[in-house]
Amino acid sequence: MMRVLVTGATGFLGHNLCPYLVEQGYAVRALVRPSSDWGFLAERGVEIAFGDVQDPTSVQAAIAGCEAVVHAAGYFRFWGPRDRYWAVNVMGTRNVVQAAERAGVQRFVHISTVAVVGRPRPGSVIDETYPCQPVDEYQRTKLEGERLVQDAARRGLPAIILRPGAFYGPWGRYAFNRLFFEDFLKGLRLQVHGGRRYTFPVFVPDLCRVIEAALCRGRVGEIYNVADRSRRHAEIYEIVARVAGTSAWRLNVPATPMLALAWIWTKLADLTGREPYYPLTLASYVFYDWVVSSEKAQRELGFEPTPFEEGVRQTLEWYWAQGILRPPR
Repeated sequence: MMRVLVTGATGFLGHNLCPYLVEQGYAVRALVRPSSDWGFLAERGVEIAFGDVQDPTSVQAAIAGCEAVVHAAGYFRFWGPRDRYWAVNVMGTRNVVQAAERAGVQRFVHISTVAVVGRPRPGSVIDETYPCQPVDEYQRTKLEGERLVQDAARRGLPAIILRPGAFYGPWGRYAFNRLFFEDFLKGLRLQVHGGRRYTFPVFVPDLCRVIEAALCRGRVGEIYNVADRSRRHAEIYEIVARVAGTSAWRLNVPATPMLALAWIWTKLADLTGREPYYPLTLASYVFYDWVVSSEKAQRELGFEPTPFEEGVRQTLEWYWAQGILRPPR
């Protein structure tokens, strides 16, 4: 039985990944902060190691006796303090990588993001060779984390880097889930560019299966995109509305006033310290076409995306079960 240390175990991905790995027969240990909501992990048979990726001593203790590491911890917000991104996404990754090297693990799976490419060029398809030109602190720090892992792989760490698309699925309430499920179904029916822009979703349970595959196969030192077929915003709205039993109507808002609002909101956030509802950095994700190729992961890691409508259905069923959204009558 392979013992796997998972960082970021209480986040969106961790909520799905840790129970899945336990079900597949892995012995899972989770590195969690004592203040986090980790009770669900213990209930599912996950061993708890208290600590933080920013504390190298606790990371070293957590990794002892583990054959593999899934480094899923990261700071992801569309707005936040610069040093927070660097402390978690860069220094935290360095701590986990160094501990994994000292422990001599058999596999290291690093969770990055397709977003490290920055802003896609018009008409381009993003594969693993696409040049990275990050434009915000999240993208910059995730790319720097990748470089740390790649350096370690050249030194002999058996590491693989996964670049997922935009997460959607149960246990998430930010980014894609908020924009395409919650906001829409709570009445905030806005769209830009007529909904014609492409986005790059990945159903988190699908990503969990790819992570398990990466624990067993895949080429060391390689990067793999993991995203479903890119879809236009309008297509996503239509599918979510149909499954939720509501109208897909949305108000088209010109880009210029939305950008102006985001700029003002972001400037106010710099004064108040509170994240704006629509920060300016969000424009990189919703005003551009993210057309992503995951052919390499399909070929080498067996990635098979869940049909999008089924993923939407499972996500909505979670929202309904949690009482966050009202089910159709």
